[in-house]
Amino acid sequence: MLPLLLMPIAWASAGWLLSISACIDVDESDIRSSRAVSATASAPRGAQTPVSFVREVVPVLTRSGCNSGACHGNLNGKGGFKLSLKGEDLVADYAALTREQGGRRLNVQAAEESLLLLKATGAVPHEGGIRFTPQSQEYALLRRWIAQGARWDNPPLPALQRLAVSPTGECVIHAPRDRFLLQVTAEFADGTRQNVTHLVTGEFTTLGVARLTPQGEVVREGYGSTVLLIRYLNQVQPLRLVFVPARPTFAAEDWTPFNEIDRLVFQRLQHLRLPPASLCSDEVFLRRAYLDTIGLLPSVDETRTFLADRDPHKRSKLIEQLLNRPEFAENWASKWADILRVEEKSLDRKGVGVFQRWLAAQLAQDRPLAQIAQEILQATGSTYAHPPANFWRAVREPLARAEAVAQVFLGVRIGCARCHNHPFDRWTMDDYYQFAALFVRLDYRIVENSRRDRFDGHEFVGEQIVYQRRDGEMIHPRSGQPAPPRLLATETALPPEVDRLGAVAQWVADPANPFFAAAQVNRVWKHLLGRGLVDPNDDMSLNNPPSHPDVLAWLVDDFRRQGGRLKPLIRRIMTSRTYQLAATAPLGTNSTPAERELYHAQAIIRPLTAEELLDAWSQVCEVPLVFRGYPAGLRAQQLPAPPLSRRNADGPAERFLKTFGKPDRLLTCECERSNDPHLLQAFQLLSGELTHQMLTAPNNRLARLLNAGRSDAEILTELYLAALCRYPSDSEQQAILPSVSRSPNRRQAWEDVLWAILNSKEFLLRQ
Repeated sequence: MLPLLLMPIAWASAGWLLSISACIDVDESDIRSSRAVSATASAPRGAQTPVSFVREVVPVLTRSGCNSGACHGNLNGKGGFKLSLKGEDLVADYAALTREQGGRRLNVQAAEESLLLLKATGAVPHEGGIRFTPQSQEYALLRRWIAQGARWDNPPLPALQRLAVSPTGECVIHAPRDRFLLQVTAEFADGTRQNVTHLVTGEFTTLGVARLTPQGEVVREGYGSTVLLIRYLNQVQPLRLVFVPARPTFAAEDWTPFNEIDRLVFQRLQHLRLPPASLCSDEVFLRRAYLDTIGLLPSVDETRTFLADRDPHKRSKLIEQLLNRPEFAENWASKWADILRVEEKSLDRKGVGVFQRWLAAQLAQDRPLAQIAQEILQATGSTYAHPPANFWRAVREPLARAEAVAQVFLGVRIGCARCHNHPFDRWTMDDYYQFAALFVRLDYRIVENSRRDRFDGHEFVGEQIVYQRRDGEMIHPRSGQPAPPRLLATETALPPEVDRLGAVAQWVADPANPFFAAAQVNRVWKHLLGRGLVDPNDDMSLNNPPSHPDVLAWLVDDFRRQGGRLKPLIRRIMTSRTYQLAATAPLGTNSTPAERELYHAQAIIRPLTAEELLDAWSQVCEVPLVFRGYPAGLRAQQLPAPPLSRRNADGPAERFLKTFGKPDRLLTCECERSNDPHLLQAFQLLSGELTHQMLTAPNNRLARLLNAGRSDAEILTELYLAALCRYPSDSEQQAILPSVSRSPNRRQAWEDVLWAILNSKEFLLRQ
């Protein structure tokens, strides 16, 4: 068995999955006391007490921004002076300060004449501006260090083991209170503890919400939430801050939890004083459930049946029916294919077909997601005979493989550690290159290759064999030596003879893996509710904590209890009251839509995806889609890969998908899909070729209804049920029916009505 020395996930170890820590509201006496403590901690020592370069000088440089990426911590430095980013290379930084330029940056005989101090205080021109004043504690500390001879710590001091921040986890402050006290204690390897509040660097992920004073006070500047990243040496601890405006508490009379998700969400909303929305209507739920599970609208008969049903459990029964439909697997296989880079330019037409069908088959069987991931990650052999091997065909370079595996299967982005230690997360360059070493021996044998040069000289067609070589190592750019292969968040390197792909696959699928389950739960939550508990959903990092840490922790445990399968997870979320909330806030709520959507106090309205919208047009109009090179009637959701641009050979359906943001699948990131509206989309909907074809098709839904002799009221009702999953209101009937009856051309009049319905916000949006 592969030894797994798994450390807790970064944001879990930081307290994100623990209970919320309430802040103590402060008064003036508390502030004075805190300032006195900070002043004592930072008071100048006697000349006989040496200033520590590691524990004091480097933190001051970091606190002042001198070694930030925008200043001397830049890859190439600034003005001929280069420091390591955030002090990650102490030896190099000491040499740069004391030895480079003939030591001209420091003057141990007259410390105040040191160029380091003159530039930082603005006494001589400095591109970076004034970093601190001569009266500041930063200046006093650096001056004493220089006057003492600018010494290196000798003997070396014990390493920093842990950074303890009080308060921890999260701090919620309700108006009119606007501040709280921060205290940071460093714990070292020898067991000693030191108050370093005056030495830490505080960085906010959102500007304009709060500021950190030199005395360790966090003071509100605006309302909202942000994360304060507290840095000291090589340790970073996050603290989520929420400043709540004055608003009343609310009672729980109107909130009956459907499951544990609701209890935890409601508990969170009460703490934030955000009253939840009411339940959505049956019409909204029906359309929402169909789109989210199978990517399609219900038929007219299905809509009539559901709306007429008086069974109080009909929503749960509908969810069960949808989970067992064949379209469910096709819809969710398409979502996985987006991030697994199932696209024709790299995999060819046959490759994308076999891979997409394999994914759909696994999900139809409801295999555990960990088993599916394991089979993909350890896949070798023919890309035709063994479809999961196509994943490696799309990512052909070791560093790209490492980043793709981390992002897709672990929900973490490690790309920043390619050039330097991650400035906002736990990952170091060693972590990055040792993880990338696991994928360096992958190679390919091209069995057949017919270049389609008339389309793209880089496009390959034909079978390929994926295999592992017996040699090959990843060279660490900093040391110039081979990086020993090591799994993320583990302590020891793998043995040289180990099957590296097999080790990765086994580790990802292991129930003890601290990343995989959380990443999958968060991804599914994002697809069902429009926003991940961690958002972006593949960036689960220190500076990006979950909006509902207790919900995420409970769902991860529940996901594991139910075998790590997709259908039970979706069932659990969709049967919650939280999923079934309306998209409108209660009257009199003192909150913004962004805040309510962040904490899931109401449903998030979002555009239909390109595939959902195109299939919906086809369904409502009853006109089958035509894609070049595929049989007629194939739904957009079933298309194995994004259409390739073939020198203006795309048809109307292909152009529609591209216009509405179907991703090219060139990135292992769902951010590649774009739902942002733009002018070309408006042209496509209002007067596009596909719009004209569907509305005027001689055998479409309108033609069928008119030829069957249906009345105007019956036609209007069917169009509303087909497109909006509801009956037309009295006011809508009174506005539309007389207009149609007065038209000299009944068919054209109904084409205009259908055009208006298909261009309405209610149709284009998922509520």
